[in-house]
Amino acid sequence: MNLPGTTIHKLIDNLTRSPFSFALYRLPWTDEPILVLQEEEDVEVLNSPAALNGKRGFVMTPFHQTEEYPAVLIRPDKVAHEWENISQSLEAFASSISFEFSSSFNSKEKRSTNAQEAKEKYEQVFSRFISSLEDNTFKKLVLSRNYTQALEGDFSPLTAFIRACNNYPRMMISLCHTPQTGTWIGSTPEIILSGQDTEWHTVALAGTMPMQGEIMPTEWSEKNQNEQAFVSEYIRQTVKRFGNKLKEKGPYTARAGQLVHLKTDFHFELKDTAHLGDIVQELHPTPAVCGLPKEEAYHFILNNEGYNRAYYTGIIGWLDPQGETTLYVNLRCMNITDKTATFYAGGGILPSSTVETEWEETQQKMNTMRNIL
Repeated sequence: MNLPGTTIHKLIDNLTRSPFSFALYRLPWTDEPILVLQEEEDVEVLNSPAALNGKRGFVMTPFHQTEEYPAVLIRPDKVAHEWENISQSLEAFASSISFEFSSSFNSKEKRSTNAQEAKEKYEQVFSRFISSLEDNTFKKLVLSRNYTQALEGDFSPLTAFIRACNNYPRMMISLCHTPQTGTWIGSTPEIILSGQDTEWHTVALAGTMPMQGEIMPTEWSEKNQNEQAFVSEYIRQTVKRFGNKLKEKGPYTARAGQLVHLKTDFHFELKDTAHLGDIVQELHPTPAVCGLPKEEAYHFILNNEGYNRAYYTGIIGWLDPQGETTLYVNLRCMNITDKTATFYAGGGILPSSTVETEWEETQQKMNTMRNIL
């Protein structure tokens, strides 16, 4: 993807310092940027994924909804494809408002993370997670963490977005800003729900290994295979409650940046698209980002992980029950403030997991976003 002109650069970077809401995204294996812009300041706040039924717009929901981290829907007052049309839409919008953009990002400042303290904290939390797996309370748990580092003074959100587009053609790339959520940049390989009319698709994505140079490893450990099997079974049973004519492909090895995952595709038929929010609510959070049994694992994570995931492992993407929907799990992502970037990453923990291996997996996943700074 080529760099757009300086006018677009300035307008989009300025929007991340404004009370206006927008999303800029690019779908996998395309070169087409898409802008969704809300012209009024008050973004719609939702009380649950089920509230998405019948809605149209760009969705951003957290892992766990709170007053500080609400689910939001950016109303599509303007939708533009390709840089030329995006530029025209942005210039028309900028000329229609009388607003002086701030010189800093509209989100809370965070202090940089101490690397040694981060490792020690992770080891302590890992110990709690592995104990609950070893006593058979859970089949699987997902342990995540975040890490904050300083940004260079000339950091540009749009430049980072374009680097991600160029580095990760297989992923959905997003730059999303609302006053309620702050500014997030993400690069995710995991669909939670996509399709249109009667044809729909979701995936089970679990198990992780690093690339070996440009060679994709394909020999998967029993731990990774079990993790994939748990996630696939949950999604299989959930989809059967809503759709029919279910077809599966996988598991197979799929690349995502400098990592590979085990992936299974589920294609199914829906006769009614008026209740997509209900399907999303049942799927989210999948065992790929939570654990099994799902409800118990979800509450265990909230009580023991030691921090708020915010919009990491939430849902992000375009929703249109009368057209095409492309909703993803917000995985490789970072939250941008005026001076810092906070990265998020996690991994599935089974009784056979080791703390060093899991720590290294989170490091590799965070590098997806670090590499575009």
